[in-house]
Amino acid sequence: MLDVEHHRELLRHCSIAAALEAVGERWSFLILRGAFNGLHHFEEFQSTLGIARNILSNRLVRLVENGILERVPDPTDRRKVSYRLTEKGLDLLPVLLSLRQWGERWVSGRPSNPVLVDRANRQPIAPIAVRSADGRVLSRADMEWIDRAELRPPA
Repeated sequence: MLDVEHHRELLRHCSIAAALEAVGERWSFLILRGAFNGLHHFEEFQSTLGIARNILSNRLVRLVENGILERVPDPTDRRKVSYRLTEKGLDLLPVLLSLRQWGERWVSGRPSNPVLVDRANRQPIAPIAVRSADGRVLSRADMEWIDRAELRPPA
């Protein structure tokens, strides 16, 4: 039986709220999509996304402050900087892909273009799935939330 108060206390320590503080709004995700697709300069983001300059500036500052993007001086023009994904930013790729796949299934109802493919075989990537430590795809019925102190050592 679920102890509601204990469960509530566990949820207070969940990192979802902190993650959403770092990237959880529309323009930030679209900027990240642009960065994953090769955009690096303010003007590229602005013209490609059609975002207002003040909003773009604000979101870029926030993504840099959160260590998701880094500002890199442009060696060819001292007045320009590039925005590059950090390792922390690169780790958001599965999140963006999951969100896109969810949108294709439940919002637009159709596959998006362009298609992300495996370079080795030019086939679309597989749907993002939740997997067990041994690689099995898990359904919601296969999972439960527990206190970290209750974890079993790996077999």
